[in-house]
Amino acid sequence: MACQISKCHVSRSISAITDGKTRLRLVVPMLAVIAFFDVHVKASTIRVPQDHATIQAAIDTASAGDTVLVSSGTYNERLRIKDGVHVRSEGDDTKTAPGLNRAVTTIIDGGSTEGTAPGVLMGEGSVLDGFTVTNVGLYDDALWKKHHATQGNQQSHEHIGAPGIPGIGIVGVNCLVRNNIVHHIGYTGIAIQGVDGMRCQPQVTNNICYRNMGSGIGSMSRSAALIEGNVCFQNFYAGIGHEDASPTVLNNDCYENIRAGIGISEGACPVVRGNRCYQNRRAGIGVRTEATTRPLIEDNDCYENDMAGIGAEEESSPVIRGNRCFRNKLAGIGIRTHAAPTITDNICHENDEAGIGQASDAVTILIGNQCHHNKKSGIGFADCSEGRSTVIRNTVFDNAKVAVGIHSGWVVSLSENKLSRTGGVPPLVMVFAGAEATFTDNIIVGGGVAGIRVAGTVNLVNNELVGTSQGKNGPTNFAVWGLPGSDITMTGNTARHWRYALQATESTVHVSLNHVEDFRSAAFVIRNAPNSVGVFGNTAVSETPGDDVVLLLETKGILRDNVIIAPDTTKAGSR
Repeated sequence: MACQISKCHVSRSISAITDGKTRLRLVVPMLAVIAFFDVHVKASTIRVPQDHATIQAAIDTASAGDTVLVSSGTYNERLRIKDGVHVRSEGDDTKTAPGLNRAVTTIIDGGSTEGTAPGVLMGEGSVLDGFTVTNVGLYDDALWKKHHATQGNQQSHEHIGAPGIPGIGIVGVNCLVRNNIVHHIGYTGIAIQGVDGMRCQPQVTNNICYRNMGSGIGSMSRSAALIEGNVCFQNFYAGIGHEDASPTVLNNDCYENIRAGIGISEGACPVVRGNRCYQNRRAGIGVRTEATTRPLIEDNDCYENDMAGIGAEEESSPVIRGNRCFRNKLAGIGIRTHAAPTITDNICHENDEAGIGQASDAVTILIGNQCHHNKKSGIGFADCSEGRSTVIRNTVFDNAKVAVGIHSGWVVSLSENKLSRTGGVPPLVMVFAGAEATFTDNIIVGGGVAGIRVAGTVNLVNNELVGTSQGKNGPTNFAVWGLPGSDITMTGNTARHWRYALQATESTVHVSLNHVEDFRSAAFVIRNAPNSVGVFGNTAVSETPGDDVVLLLETKGILRDNVIIAPDTTKAGSR
């Protein structure tokens, strides 16, 4: 189902005023909701176990606005909180492991597989503050360990909205769940779900969710929660999972989960900002399924994950903006299987594969990203049938192999990028057979065998290619190196400090209006071309006698208006 991110955060609605027959839906700003949670009007405090032996008995006697204050201890029960009732553990907010001391010592034990109700079911306007909720449903440690070892590859792809019994259930209501610890649940730790076409908009803040057999926190069915400041780790699926929901997900820590730190699918459109997702068995943030899955993923830190820092697949269309993805075992940002993301202003470094890697017929837009010191490519395009990418104003430097590698099946347009490497032997850019690339107004700086090595088709317009050494005594050191079968058009480029501006063998070549400085013997060397080549209006700068603009070897061509000039421009002649 399509969703609009901008509509998810304009207002917050709360259903209030219940007389048992009629419920009036009021739409109020978020500040009013917060006031509803925190300001008690004519409220009373009911104590457990002083006034009632069980928490549920105290809730049953409470009215909206009342607080049920619970002393530390273990309570073997499951709770259904009435509308407007606040349930809080007693004590201050002293911190201990793994959370607040009052939450660690005040435990709601659901009795394992007994019962079909959640450990806690929230009511409209209710509050749950500072409890441990555990032992609801069947936690299977052997199954958890099995799928952790296989990175979740053998898990079924069940929707997070599949039937189950959560530790804390939020179903079609607006409420506040904060400072709780939810662990060893047979399903999702905290499950948020809309009902009957209505979005519920609760606040889920500062909770700790771990070792649950679903997600730590699951947001589904058009819910639009605020999920902020939670810690979710070692959950069976994602730390925080989304399906057909549009929450705001801020400043959470998600780590060591079997799948993604944050997982987004099935038409979900959350805003995911300021989170830290690390050491998850798959992606830090993973997006999949459907073109209507359109999250905004912004300003997150995704690092040391066993797959990509941020991954998108299966036709999803995320906006991935301003994130930092580093030291992941695959790409910093990895795109595949028909995904169509917009990727802007991210920093991707020290990843084991590409800074940004694309595969499997994706359609991508890359603008203003920085990719450096990755162990293979800065920006990589793996073999596919039909991929498309627009790459604009990115800065790609000092990657171990290539700045940009474009494999078969891709059509890529690159403009105004800065591609460089200090040292190294591989080409700065590689365009493989079966790939097409257009380079316009790029700056390509570095050494190695070539600036651009071409086995496919390239069109080079107004680029600046600068070598770090001329390589006069080496076998290869070319601004553009055309391999057999390649198709190369060069127009209006500048090449400096390369052995040749172009060395092409058995290539189709058209070269015009280029400017070449600091080369060896000939600016353009073309061998055994299958078709007549055209070399027009090029200028080469040299004061070495015998140097020339173009050298054709066993090749026919039309040469016209090519000029070689001395560095001081006082000597010129047509060659």
